Amino acid sequence: MGGTRLRALAPSDEGLLRHFLARDPVERVFIAARVDALGLRRMGCRVWGWFEYGELMAVCHQGANLMSVGADDAALAGFAGVVGRTRRTSTSLVGESMQTMELFRLLVEADESWADPRDIRPSQPMLAISTDPGIEGDERVRPVTMADFAPYFEASVAMYTEEVGVSPLGLDATQGYMQHVRTLIETGRAFAIIEEGRVIFKADLGATAGPVAQVQGVWVDPKLRGRGLAAPAMAQVVRLARRRFRTISLYVNDFNLPARATYARCGFEQVGEFATVLY
Repeated sequence: MGGTRLRALAPSDEGLLRHFLARDPVERVFIAARVDALGLRRMGCRVWGWFEYGELMAVCHQGANLMSVGADDAALAGFAGVVGRTRRTSTSLVGESMQTMELFRLLVEADESWADPRDIRPSQPMLAISTDPGIEGDERVRPVTMADFAPYFEASVAMYTEEVGVSPLGLDATQGYMQHVRTLIETGRAFAIIEEGRVIFKADLGATAGPVAQVQGVWVDPKLRGRGLAAPAMAQVVRLARRRFRTISLYVNDFNLPARATYARCGFEQVGEFATVLY
């Protein structure tokens, strides 16, 4: 361990962190987006750095989402040692599959409070596209405006509840989720088909940094599923998003075969594998 050092990154390390994250902009876009939006000084959570002979080799974002990037076994053990007794601050582990599952194992060893997640999704193919889709887009897809807030918020709650298994609303969470949706709309990162005041398709650019946008929150009205709506709508989202970002990425549950078929039709290709552990 003589050549290694683990420490919380300080605001003065921001340039070093940005350089590290830029080495893999697709996998690391979530942390990079937070750094772009807030900087290390205002992120409100710790970011741990694992150094080898002075070089930043791995990072662990310790917020509501606990994510490690670039970590080998030694770095993961170090991260587990400093975050293992603070499960209450994290509602999920997410990131590259092998790292995330090994970090989960180490955290359970450190403190039994990590041992009872609501769900474990060990295989979530990470997909990306850097060209326009090979199929026609549905031109009804458009950026959402604040005039659409009420139906878009309703659809966002339905999407989150279906995907995560719990509602994003509650005594302490409703205002925060409303602000999240409002920010997506105000920054031009929310897209939808809205007919007669009802959202029938939606998708967000949930994390954006540099040349990469990560799509999240894809949802089709359950009454309209199986009718071929998703692929043309998603293709249009990609076209619109690529006006601002070179590469569009996302990750999808391996068992969601209809979604995977939709993304394949659009031209997405697998570039990695994520995992998520939900509490």
